[in-house]
Amino acid sequence: MIHFRKLMSLPALSLMMALPYTAKADLVVLQYHHVDDSTPPATSTSRSLFEAQLEMISDLGLKVVPLGPGTRQALSDDAPQNNQVAVTFDDAHDSVYSVAAPILDQQKMPYTIFVNTNAVGAEGYMDWAELKELGDKEWVTIANHSADHAHLARKPDESDDDWHKRTNHSLDRAQATLEKQLGTTERLFAYPYGEYDEALEQKVNDRGWFGFGQQSGAIGRHSHGTRLPRFPMANAYGQLNSLEDKLQSKAFPIDASTLPDGVISQNPPSLTLTLQAPLSPKRLTCFASGMGRIDFSINGGTVTVQAPSALSSRRSRYNCTHPAGDGGFYWLSQQWLNLNTPED
Repeated sequence: MIHFRKLMSLPALSLMMALPYTAKADLVVLQYHHVDDSTPPATSTSRSLFEAQLEMISDLGLKVVPLGPGTRQALSDDAPQNNQVAVTFDDAHDSVYSVAAPILDQQKMPYTIFVNTNAVGAEGYMDWAELKELGDKEWVTIANHSADHAHLARKPDESDDDWHKRTNHSLDRAQATLEKQLGTTERLFAYPYGEYDEALEQKVNDRGWFGFGQQSGAIGRHSHGTRLPRFPMANAYGQLNSLEDKLQSKAFPIDASTLPDGVISQNPPSLTLTLQAPLSPKRLTCFASGMGRIDFSINGGTVTVQAPSALSSRRSRYNCTHPAGDGGFYWLSQQWLNLNTPED
């Protein structure tokens, strides 16, 4: 069983302590939904772009590895010399079976499919026979994306008992179904919509699972096992002119377990970072969802990042980068979740 550090009880908007600065190779996880030219644009990657992305990975000499072993290695002190890449798909859409899988299987390139089990066999999704066909390949991993793809963070008007029953059922029913149908026992979980709070993280932690979000960044030894980043690769985010920086990115050298869970209590939220030398506040660049580059205040080696106006979406991000000294960038993405906005 995987054992993580016990999750700490933190204020919704907490300070982060910096860890010693060391550059190392990390794991970059790519997140896909559809791979098709005719599916919803917001969650789709065209076939031509998908093939070009894989070609760039090859041209850069980066190894594609299975998600579980790659994550464990990145979190340890036994990282390889160069960054590694993991490929993941959320929801088990049928285009993954018909388009993406044949391309990857031809090269026996490892990939993971996160399955919301209630949708299996529905229109637009793979069925159990297709999932078994793929899952029987030694380079393919099938893993848990909940039973119902619900918003699993506790709702503002939801009782504690109701929340526990709802989330336990969704997490555990999906895991039991995957084991019964496919024999999979992988302890990997992708949060639906990338949404989580500390209480949900604790459930993932208690089960000994790795939890993957949809905030961007690389996984390294300062990352935390229940809030692991992935780079969304839909057409709008996976273009080649920015992909190389993402593939060569490094985990920001700050203990990710001290990041706030991101549930917004004041809007716009603020995020405080303490940087150790040779990291410098003057070399930090930060962005907010829908606002582009934003300013931050500096007090010695500490910076406070806050958007100039309220975040209006249910899910938003503060993304901060800092040169890593080798042409790459340290990359930090803080998710913000506004529970007072409608679910999608």
